[in-house]
Amino acid sequence: MTTAAVRAHAGRDTDVRLPSAWSLGLQRGGLEIKQFFRMRDQVVFTFAFPVVFLFLFASIFSDDIDSAGITASQLYVPAMMAAGIMSTSFQSLGISIAIERDERVLRRLRGTPMPPAAYFLGKIWLVLVTGFLETVILLLVGTTLYDVDLPSDLTRWAEFAWIFVLGLTACALLGIAISSVPKSGKSATSVVVLPFLVLQFISGVYIAIDTIPDWMLNVGALFPLKWMCQGLRGVFLPDSARVLEQTGSWEFGRIALVLGAWCIGGLLLCLLTFRWKTRRDG
Repeated sequence: MTTAAVRAHAGRDTDVRLPSAWSLGLQRGGLEIKQFFRMRDQVVFTFAFPVVFLFLFASIFSDDIDSAGITASQLYVPAMMAAGIMSTSFQSLGISIAIERDERVLRRLRGTPMPPAAYFLGKIWLVLVTGFLETVILLLVGTTLYDVDLPSDLTRWAEFAWIFVLGLTACALLGIAISSVPKSGKSATSVVVLPFLVLQFISGVYIAIDTIPDWMLNVGALFPLKWMCQGLRGVFLPDSARVLEQTGSWEFGRIALVLGAWCIGGLLLCLLTFRWKTRRDG
């Protein structure tokens, strides 16, 4: 082969562009979503769990709350929506990534040319799809069975959109961070579910805000779930229900600041704590 031919061949090689992290992340997200929906028992459990709890609590506590102009059943709908968002992000990623690390899936992926960002983008696409579907299902149940009214103006829908995005992002990043805590995949469920369960009790998911001691509410206010519950109540409940809040206001500005801060803090935690290998792999 002549020198000119070699140079031409090398030039063609250099013109070939590798896929970007964004496009690989989209492909990885599609793979994650397909894998999720192929496991039917996981799909049923993921989407049915908050719906079943909503039905139970809304059936047990169904009295009118005269001071707020709503029923207790209506109060549970946005709370369960917030819990569903955290379940499909924080709990799902915290457990699944810990198992993938324990089974050395992460170690094998790290040895491929795929950019690390593509792996995380794939997980984000997964929680966006599952979180959105979970929210839609709970909204359908709430509007059909418990007379929850959908917002009639764009402002409320815009508030719902940023609460959903910021809350899901913050919880997903926290899920990625906590996935490094379990020592093995077998212990991941216990490690991740316990703090999530505690937060649901002190953040206004299972127990009405006005019946939770202030010190518990203050602890819950350190984490995203309490603010997601409060924001979604502000979107889907009438303004008369504000009297049930700790400050008597929806505090949308404060909700945005706290959830935004947790997005930044969660990202820093991921950067500081995430590991591709288990502790025994060194």
